[in-house]
Amino acid sequence: SNSKSCQNALFGMGNPLLDISAVVDKDFLDKYGLKPNDQILAEEKHKALFDEIVQKSKVEYHAGGSTQNSVKIAQWMIQEPHKVATFFGCIGTDHFGEILKQKAAEACVDAHYYEQSQEPTGTCAACITGDNRSLVANLAAANCYNKEKHLDVDRNWSLVEKARVYYIAGFFLTVSPESILKVAKHASDNNKIFGLNLSAPFISQFFKEPLMKVMPYVDIIFGNETEAATFAKEQGFETEDIAEIARRVQSLPKVNKNRQRIVVFTQGREDTVATVVKMFPVLDIDQNHIVDTNGAGDAFVGGFLSELVQEKPLEECIRAGHYAANVIIRRVGCTFPEKPDFQ
Repeated sequence: SNSKSCQNALFGMGNPLLDISAVVDKDFLDKYGLKPNDQILAEEKHKALFDEIVQKSKVEYHAGGSTQNSVKIAQWMIQEPHKVATFFGCIGTDHFGEILKQKAAEACVDAHYYEQSQEPTGTCAACITGDNRSLVANLAAANCYNKEKHLDVDRNWSLVEKARVYYIAGFFLTVSPESILKVAKHASDNNKIFGLNLSAPFISQFFKEPLMKVMPYVDIIFGNETEAATFAKEQGFETEDIAEIARRVQSLPKVNKNRQRIVVFTQGREDTVATVVKMFPVLDIDQNHIVDTNGAGDAFVGGFLSELVQEKPLEECIRAGHYAANVIIRRVGCTFPEKPDFQ
């Protein structure tokens, strides 16, 4: 095993969700007002969707949640030692919660959930049509994460302090921005690495204030081309050129001057853009081998983090990210084979 990875070196915090995925048709999307490729939070009008999707012929359940997916992939890439990755989030005291605990244990992730009984464990409906997937998240318990009752507790905070690399998906800005800030400030004060994902267009649009509050502490920002374009538009950048957007994001104010911010924008099958602005080609894949693009972004981040935690250069981090994404899109859900074949 790689001596550079020690237990709890990578810390992730986010919304632990059980993914419920099924192939649906256009009528199903239209009925609930869904775009073929999107991520949204469930509203009242989507409540029936969850009941309907579980009745579908081939419904599959997978442990999900964006950040949790990424730290699992990172752990899978590293293999040994176990529990390099720590994960915090909130679940319910129910069957779905038990599944998430079991799946985290199977993935060798050191998950410490805040468990409460007010709300059931969160779910995410992945409505698949062809190569597209529309994600509808019913956060439920995930929305109940409590900084005072979990993150601030000494035995939990000591796990935060053990880490060297931190990663939180932007989705968690809707839940506990104060928890994100506490972790981000700790990373910045101790010259550790804090990574954040733009996650979805709605984060840049409707959670602009908490997003920009944490931005000065962000050492690595991840996103895809759509999220990058939305962020640029919301910030008044007046450019649609992805490399230019990356440069502008890189030069936003930053607290820890010892680390220059790294910006990594993926573009599906197009080159990944990373600052210092370079284009990194992705691995070629026959379109027929693509089973499910759900989780590709999470997998990219997971692969990236697995090398970052081992103090590898940016090129290696991106190469590992491309590798992990390439494996994941050949499978249903954010699932992976027993061992990686990455050299």
